[in-house]
Amino acid sequence: MTDTTFADLGLADALLRALDTAGYQHPTPIQAQAIPEVLNGGDLLAAAQTGTGKTAGFTLPILQRLSTSEVSGRRAGCPRCLVLTPTRELAAQVHDSVRTYGRNLKLRSMTIFGGVNMNPQIKALRDPMDIVVATPGRLLDHANQKTVDLSGVEILVLDEADRMLDMGFIRDIKRLLALMPKNRQNLMFSATFSDEIRKLAGGLLNDPKQVEVAARNTASEQVQQSVHLVETSQKRELLSHLIRTNSWEQVLVFTRTKHGANRLAEKLTKDGVPSAAIHGNKSQAARTRALKQFKSGEVPVLVATDIAARGLDIDQLPQVVNFELPNVPEDYVHRIGRTGRAGADGCALSLVDGEELKLLKGIERLIKRPIERIETDGFDAPKPAANDGNGNPRGGRPGNGARKGAPRGGRNGGPRQGRGGPGGKPGGGRGGQRRGDANGNRAARSR
Repeated sequence: MTDTTFADLGLADALLRALDTAGYQHPTPIQAQAIPEVLNGGDLLAAAQTGTGKTAGFTLPILQRLSTSEVSGRRAGCPRCLVLTPTRELAAQVHDSVRTYGRNLKLRSMTIFGGVNMNPQIKALRDPMDIVVATPGRLLDHANQKTVDLSGVEILVLDEADRMLDMGFIRDIKRLLALMPKNRQNLMFSATFSDEIRKLAGGLLNDPKQVEVAARNTASEQVQQSVHLVETSQKRELLSHLIRTNSWEQVLVFTRTKHGANRLAEKLTKDGVPSAAIHGNKSQAARTRALKQFKSGEVPVLVATDIAARGLDIDQLPQVVNFELPNVPEDYVHRIGRTGRAGADGCALSLVDGEELKLLKGIERLIKRPIERIETDGFDAPKPAANDGNGNPRGGRPGNGARKGAPRGGRNGGPRQGRGGPGGKPGGGRGGQRRGDANGNRAARSR
């Protein structure tokens, strides 16, 4: 957090009262830098570690700009601000922030995403709308049916822009851009500044200010990372053992595939560990229900695919487990970024078999540090194989740095929890209501 207060940033009294009601007084670094730039009306390219409050960094100043500028001749279905997100759950999360901080303002907002009936969205678009938070696919459906008019967009936000590129949304985004006025404010928020993002920014942003509060692809120092070398056949049994013996009450588990998520959730439930799976093949109602059960504590384990690494925001989530390492090292950073958010401590454990050692080395190269190895009695490390594809031995016992037991932390085997606000929200003060969701597989496109 910073010593600066939200009042120091020039926010209006209506927003300050909403922030005070939510229990926030001090902005996070990304908020302290981004809010004044957005209020100035210029374009912005901003990057920060996941969980540092990017969402409030643009929702707060946008709410102020829209509330202080008058527009005559408002038309139905013609939003003044458009926020594009890669997933349905992230769209819902951003809209929650809009409603929370805009509670004292007379602004209308809505979400547009797939997986639900279009008719309620069409009905809402028959009225003038100030802010629309949408996924590209479903918004393009509305544009094709002429149920939404993008000719009045004054402010465009691309949230999690790098993930939208990963998911292949660039063509849809370009088609949507062609429907908007050229004279508008453009804001691009991303977890990283990849070369692809800079290329996209070069064609979209006009002399943008740049804000970057953390090095590219770095994991939060609040997250205690560890690796447990274990045979694939023992992973599920080990995970059940760790959850029960350490009394983990809330665990987010990542798998590579949708089928794998379903299978693991079913097996954990049979082991006596209630679990739910969430991914792109689930209906929106099923995904919402699973997340609600997870946040309420009814289901202590949520098994998810990689898209959830960007769309899930759980207040002070204590434990993340990589049941399988991701194929892309950057996704590891986003996965473990679901814990250790906004000043709270967190733990991230990866279960790694011999075939995944090459992936582990790639992750350690990316984050520029070795990850501590741990052991648990009764669960052997993978047997050595010929090599891992790089001429290096596969498997084997952990080195001298390995230690027995589960990752250390606070009470009940979990990490000590801080008092900061959850990621995607202003920092400082007491935590607010948990919110956020997960989505489907990495290759699954949200509509």
